[in-house]
Amino acid sequence: MNKTITLSNGNGGEENNELISKVFYKHFKNDILEKSEDAAIIDVHGGVLAFSTDSFTVSPLFFAGADIGKLAVCGTCNDLAMMGAKPKYLTCSVIIEEGFPTRDLDKIVKSMKKELEINGAVVVSGDTKVVPRGSVDKIFINTTGIGEVTKKGISSNSITTDDVILVNRDIGCHGATIFAAREGIEMSSDLQSDCTSLYPQVKALVDAGINITALRDATRGGVSAVLNEWSKQSNICIEVEEQSIPVSNEVNGICEMLGFEAAALANEGTFVLAIKKEDSLKALEILKTFETNSMACEIGKVTTTHLQKVILNSAYGTQRFLDTPSGELLPRIC
Repeated sequence: MNKTITLSNGNGGEENNELISKVFYKHFKNDILEKSEDAAIIDVHGGVLAFSTDSFTVSPLFFAGADIGKLAVCGTCNDLAMMGAKPKYLTCSVIIEEGFPTRDLDKIVKSMKKELEINGAVVVSGDTKVVPRGSVDKIFINTTGIGEVTKKGISSNSITTDDVILVNRDIGCHGATIFAAREGIEMSSDLQSDCTSLYPQVKALVDAGINITALRDATRGGVSAVLNEWSKQSNICIEVEEQSIPVSNEVNGICEMLGFEAAALANEGTFVLAIKKEDSLKALEILKTFETNSMACEIGKVTTTHLQKVILNSAYGTQRFLDTPSGELLPRIC
C-alpha cells in the first residue's frame, strides 16, 4: 500500500478496496463485516435488522437533481433497501464549517425531510459540530440507518449461473452531473443526477414475488465496481453485453469528450440486480412502471468462463475484461 492516503483510496475501486482490506478489515475482522454487503444483517431476539452507515462530502453541495441532504438520506436508505429492508430509523451527524449560511443548511435539511418521508423513515438521533473556517469544506454529513428486513436471503455471496444481471435504469448520470457542475460545463440538455430513493422499487419487486438473489446500488466505482465485487464474492464470471448497457446520449457525450467509461461513473439511483432467469422479464416490467426506469434492461449473465472476472462482450464479437476502476476519476461525488 501507499505510505500516505491519496484521493484514489476513496474512489470505490481497486485502491479503495485495498485500503479497506489491509487496514480496516485487518483490525475489525468478523463474520458479519467479511460478507461485504451494502448493509450488515443482524439477528436481534428473533427479528432481522439491516444496519448501515455512510458519510457524504459531495462538491458542489447543490447540483441538478439533488443536493447533499437528499444524497445523504438516499445513500443510507438505499443501502438498507439493497438488503431487502424497509428503512425505519436514521441518525444524522453534521460537521459544519464556521460561516456556513443558515439558509443553505435549512434547504439541505428540508431535502432530507422530504426523502425520509418517501422511505417512511425518521431521524431519531444526531450530533452537530461547528469547526473553524477551513477545517472542512462547508459541510459533511453522516447518516446511519436501521431497517426491518422484509425479504430475507438477499446476498451478493449467493449468485450462481441460475441468475441473470439487470440494471434498473441508464447509468452514469450522477457522476456526469457532478463533473459538469464542478467544471462549469454548460449542458444544453436535461442531464441531472439519478439520486433517488430505491426502496419503493425494491418493495414492488418483493411484493411481486420476484426471486432476487442480490441487489447493489452502483455508487462509487459504478457498475464496473459492483460486478467485479460480485464476481469475487460469489466466485463466478459475469459476462456483460456492451451494447445492452443503457447510457443516455448526454452521459455518452461527456464520456467520449473526456475519455471516461460510463460503467465506472458513480450513480445514486441506479442499482444492479441478480435475478433468477425465469423472473427477468417480470422484473423488468415492474421496474419500467417507475418514471425514471424506461431504460431498465438485462445486461448480462453468470457463467464459469473466467472465475472472479467480468467479461465485456462487444458488438463486434470481441471480448475484454471489465476491470475494477483504479485511479481517481471524479473526486467527491458523494
